[in-house]
Amino acid sequence: MKSLKELYRIGHGPSSSHTMGPAAAAKIILDKYPDADSYKVILYGSLAKTGRGHQTDVAIKKEFKDTEVTVIFDTEIPENELPHPNTLDFVIEKGAHIEVIRVMSIGGGAIRFLGDEVVDTPDVYPEKSFTEIAEYCKAKNIRLSDYVYEREGNEIKDYLYTVWETMKGTIAAGLQVSGTLPGGLNVERKAQYLLNQRHIDESEATRENRTVCAYAFAVAEPNADNGVIVTAPTCGACGVVPSALKYMQDKKGFSDAAMINALAVGGLIGNIIKSNASISGAECGWQAEVGAACSMCAAALAELHEMGIDQIEYAAEVAMEHHLGLTCDPICGLVQIPCIERNAVAAMRAINALSLANFLTNTRKISFDMVVETMRQTGLDLNLRYRETSEGGLANLYKM
Repeated sequence: MKSLKELYRIGHGPSSSHTMGPAAAAKIILDKYPDADSYKVILYGSLAKTGRGHQTDVAIKKEFKDTEVTVIFDTEIPENELPHPNTLDFVIEKGAHIEVIRVMSIGGGAIRFLGDEVVDTPDVYPEKSFTEIAEYCKAKNIRLSDYVYEREGNEIKDYLYTVWETMKGTIAAGLQVSGTLPGGLNVERKAQYLLNQRHIDESEATRENRTVCAYAFAVAEPNADNGVIVTAPTCGACGVVPSALKYMQDKKGFSDAAMINALAVGGLIGNIIKSNASISGAECGWQAEVGAACSMCAAALAELHEMGIDQIEYAAEVAMEHHLGLTCDPICGLVQIPCIERNAVAAMRAINALSLANFLTNTRKISFDMVVETMRQTGLDLNLRYRETSEGGLANLYKM
């Protein structure tokens, strides 16, 4: 598995697969072929079907800056003929020579070039499953966060601190903005409203729900408007982890060092999902994005509360299990409906998973590795209409 630096990426929304990945590929291409006569980018699959709503063309053109590039949306090629649902071709012309380079945006802002165009980064974690990691940690009597620092080196703490500061900064900024999100759906920003509107007879549980949801909206709304966020593990699901963690720090006064440990463990869970299944909505539906985020968040919360390895596993498993089969059906290809609300719901579900892990860990029957494999198989079984194509579900029924 790769470094957590490849899972937690700081960048602009609204989609890690549809904007961050293609933008990163465009930069590599332009750096490698700076003197071409012309550039053309052809988007396929989910990139072609939802790319306008996700601003894929805008992200690519922004990387090319003053260099002219043509972006084509090809919706005709069936996805089963593509190496990945998020596939794009860069066509570079120099004189009579034409070169076509195929790239796949595989989720979380990560990209993969067909062939040997880019050398892959080395693995940091030799263990490949939660079971292997848990056995290693138990044998050495160390926590999962210690395992991350052992494999990555202590410098990962500085990176995670930057991640945490960015997450908190996004929440703070998002709570200051009201108005309507761009894109044509006329979706009103609700973070500020949720934070400030108290129930006339508000209980502690109601206050928790309202605050966590306000924080989740405060991240997911800027993401939808091309704001700066941290993929956790993706742009579309970026509000889950920071909202619940920020609430817990506010409520219980956890130190930033404790938050770094939590992010390390949450990132480890995301890495396992990314390596053994997928964090791409175009590949496995929304379960792969917000389900993975909920799982990461539940594990991070369990680490915050110094739960044992088995309890952390149970929290992560419960969080993923109850997102199985969730479709990815963004209306008009925009990361707004139902994406923003799903961030808030998943953050609360992560807190519920934490509570269950506190009581029921010894009764569990399903391992985390099993639920990850189940998610992978479920995702592959999902009809393509429900894998970020905006052709099924709410995207099909809602009419502007």
